Amino acid sequence: MGKGKSDDAKVVKRKGNTKMQLKRNIGYFYGVSFIIGSIVGAGIFVSPTGVLKHSLLNVGVALVIWTASGLVSLMGSLCYAELGTALPFSGGEYSHIKRGLGSLPAFVFIWTSVFTKPASNAARALLFAEYATQPFYGVCPAPEVLKKCLALAVLWSLGILNGRSVKMAAWVQTVFTLLKMMALSVIAVSGIVLLAGGRKETLARFEDMFSSEMPNVSQIAEAFFQGLYAYGGWWSLNYMAEEMKNPSRNIPLTVMTAVPAVIVFYLLVNISYLTVLTPKEIVSSVAVAVTWADRVIPSVAWIIPLSVAVSIFGALNSSVFTLGRLSYAGSQAGHLPVLISMLNVHTCTPAPAMIFSTTIASIFIIPSDLLMLTNYFGFSAWFMIGLTCASLIVLRYREPHLHRPYKVFLPVPFLMVAMSFFLVLAPIVWSPNLQYVYAFLFMLGSFIVYIPFVYFKMHFAFLDKITCHLQLLLEVSPPDGSAEGKHE
Repeated sequence: MGKGKSDDAKVVKRKGNTKMQLKRNIGYFYGVSFIIGSIVGAGIFVSPTGVLKHSLLNVGVALVIWTASGLVSLMGSLCYAELGTALPFSGGEYSHIKRGLGSLPAFVFIWTSVFTKPASNAARALLFAEYATQPFYGVCPAPEVLKKCLALAVLWSLGILNGRSVKMAAWVQTVFTLLKMMALSVIAVSGIVLLAGGRKETLARFEDMFSSEMPNVSQIAEAFFQGLYAYGGWWSLNYMAEEMKNPSRNIPLTVMTAVPAVIVFYLLVNISYLTVLTPKEIVSSVAVAVTWADRVIPSVAWIIPLSVAVSIFGALNSSVFTLGRLSYAGSQAGHLPVLISMLNVHTCTPAPAMIFSTTIASIFIIPSDLLMLTNYFGFSAWFMIGLTCASLIVLRYREPHLHRPYKVFLPVPFLMVAMSFFLVLAPIVWSPNLQYVYAFLFMLGSFIVYIPFVYFKMHFAFLDKITCHLQLLLEVSPPDGSAEGKHE
């Protein structure tokens, strides 16, 4: 798709004799920051009520579900760690599905992701703008135009930053991850101190954790969905595997540090909320952390809304980074226009991929009603996780001699495949909606593009001239060889 190149195309002059490829600038500490920053967004501060609500306010069941959701996320991340160490190149699930299941499933993935992932970034940018502007307007709503302008400014600032310097993007990610973890630490430690104080009503809440009404199977499943959603983002590290230093060591180590750390923090923060607030107060609160702060630290309660904005910003930076790598990998495989796989000759960063993904996200911000459509694509995330874990199983049997520095216990990917397809089918069966059909048809629509442009390699000559001019304008050049090619 857009692979052809004109014979008279001028080659952009490279800086010195620099080899054109992504640089391994991300170490263990930056990797941990990216995973934690991807998982921890606004949810744990604003609305960790879904699990408790669907657990019928049963504190014991809710805490068990938070733990179980974290363990499922850890199992998934360990499956991804095997794939990332065996095949350390950009693209995350896309690259693994392509290697394990073939070109067509991989194209369906990138076709869907090019729609849903930028929409998710647009939603995060708008949410950041809302929290950043609201303090200046008090009880009045901030103007929509202002929020959209700020969202676009933040989105493009991060897009440009990630397109200019991986080290700077990683530094920003680390700073904002530390800030959000400091905020969570304040909540967690305060809760432990208050719990240690031994108020009778608080202790009784935890001593009789399972005494409330027990939820039925469907309610537990719904609570489980909410918990897994809060851990979303654990898969982000594999998108930057090609840029990890010593990926054989750092990918598993990073995963085994970051995901358990988030599980512990989520449990401590929920315990802190339950120490200060009753389950009914938590479920009825619009922003749980703000209500908590008004009770515990009223003089500096403004820290929490600021922490929410910081948390969203960090999650957005990580998402912008990973989405650029997905576009880059898709273009290298011929599933997106060839220009998107080119690297800046000065910085060796995938600048065209960053521009491409940021432009699509911007389209979702301007008429933000489009974001409503993406609510019905939630099932696609777990569908792709299932395909990725299935790819791991296929590769174990088809390529037994592939070097695997880390191997996950084989029943784990089988369990993840089964759980993924349950999470895909359950909401569709329990809450059937015509929009799910539209989402499924959209995914099938990828065949209309795949058959002529990828399978039959249909190409338009005029695209070569456009590619050449844009290549000169952006000062980009094709990479010297993909990391994927070295593993073929």
